[in-house]
Amino acid sequence: MHSGEDGNQNYLRPEFMRPMIEYVGGTVVECNTAYGGARNTTPKHIELMKKHGWFECFDVDIMDSEAPDVVWQIPNGKVIKENHLGRHIEDYASMLVLSHFKGHPMGGYGGALKQLSIGCASSAGKAWIHSGGKQLEQEGLWGNICEQDHFLEAMADAASSVTEHFKGKIAYINIMCNLSVDCDCCAVAEDPCMRDIGILASLDPVALDRACLDLVENSTDRGREHFMERVNSRHGTHTIDASEALGIGTQSYELINIDNE
Repeated sequence: MHSGEDGNQNYLRPEFMRPMIEYVGGTVVECNTAYGGARNTTPKHIELMKKHGWFECFDVDIMDSEAPDVVWQIPNGKVIKENHLGRHIEDYASMLVLSHFKGHPMGGYGGALKQLSIGCASSAGKAWIHSGGKQLEQEGLWGNICEQDHFLEAMADAASSVTEHFKGKIAYINIMCNLSVDCDCCAVAEDPCMRDIGILASLDPVALDRACLDLVENSTDRGREHFMERVNSRHGTHTIDASEALGIGTQSYELINIDNE
């Protein structure tokens, strides 16, 4: 899940996440970022998460707080052949991926697949994905990012290593509220442009992200066009296509409404 960048107004608060995390007895896990801000080092990251109230509610683990990272191989990766992750990820036997579904300035949208890839990657791993496997360092990253479709494919590659490691012991929840075109990693983000839609859950992250995008696309909300412009201008659905091609999941799905159960 995403604990929110300093200054961001749209991230989902710990009080909202609490029932889901407590139900599974979970530990909140994150990794440091690869860009300037309040989360690119462990001390700053911990300080911000305390400010946002996460430590008051849960056990928290910054998975790349200790070196070295773990490196998982991706033999079928299209862009990257290895994934660099916070070493503590190997302390866990299963994972509940809680994603605030919203737009994203680089990926077009952020959902379950982004959490599996960028979310689980260490700071160095994030740089590795954004650069298409050219560098692990934060310094100079934004002058060395890869071509857009390669970045999206690298995210799919990284996500595939996580699903392969946990081998079905992952559940996914996408929360479609505070629907801004910007990510919770943005210190200055646009306010939400659409009404809240709801909460979707699945064992298939590809189907889940596809269903969320379809709900936005088919919405009559007047903010739909603005949201989808962000997705389409970044070719955001390519992450879903690339993930399906790697066998992470399928874009075929059935929506089952449980509001009245």
